Amino acid sequence: MRSTPRSRTRRSIQDQAKLSYAKRNWPDNVRKYKMQESILGERGSYSKTDRGATFMRMKDDHMGNGQLKAGYNVQWSTQNQFIIHYSLHQDATDTKTLIPTTRNYKPSWANCPKRLWSAAWRSYGSEQNYEYLEGEGVEAFVKYNYFHREQQKSTGKTPFVQNRLHYNAARNEYTCPIGQPMRHIGDQRSTTKAGYVQTVSRYQASNCATCPMNGVCHKAKGNRIIEVNHRLNELKAQAREKLTSEEGLMHRSARPVEVESAFGNLKQNKGFTRFMLRDSTKSPWKPDYLQLRST
Repeated sequence: MRSTPRSRTRRSIQDQAKLSYAKRNWPDNVRKYKMQESILGERGSYSKTDRGATFMRMKDDHMGNGQLKAGYNVQWSTQNQFIIHYSLHQDATDTKTLIPTTRNYKPSWANCPKRLWSAAWRSYGSEQNYEYLEGEGVEAFVKYNYFHREQQKSTGKTPFVQNRLHYNAARNEYTCPIGQPMRHIGDQRSTTKAGYVQTVSRYQASNCATCPMNGVCHKAKGNRIIEVNHRLNELKAQAREKLTSEEGLMHRSARPVEVESAFGNLKQNKGFTRFMLRDSTKSPWKPDYLQLRST
């Protein structure tokens, strides 16, 4: 289609209008975006009224629609129902708060705690956290995701899930449900949002096309591929052994009394559900004051 002089003139006018708009608005917008990124840091959101606060899902969701509210993630450390340390975080995920909390604990008590038992919630159970606690010499009774599901009798009955496949460490290969080997085809490295590098090994079955279990064992096209984090499985096995021991069962049963009572005292008895001071440099004074009142 040929362009006419009139259409070329119209396009030229439109281009000039776009260029003029860019010259007027883009420099200010770029400066505004850079300022917002500097405030965000590693977060995904911040409040305009309190730039230190991050939007999070709260338990008191009266509308029942997952409403986000600006807030802080408070981490308590308790012993015999006494709050011995606390820290304030801008991250809504508990997984990324364990290491900063432990590091903030050290200046107050001159060292890391010798034990961190199962009062720690299961969201703490990541490879990075386990590695850190092991490096600091902390005996960790820390749960991980799906720990409680593993303890149920109905879990693990299907032979097709990854953790039910037999692993031959000498050959570094898995065996599929019908007995065929799944050979190692390489490793992949990935970096988490916290900057931790994980190594995942990949294993592939040899012949799924003629397998009578095809379609039941997996839904993907071609030969089945599984991804395994051997280091994380090793750390989970160590945590599982501690948590299912007599000492681990004692600590797990004490969690509702040890930790939740401290939360309940501050939130229900003292009525502390909202920070009155804005900015992350001022907000820590509020739980500090309430901590002194509680003890």
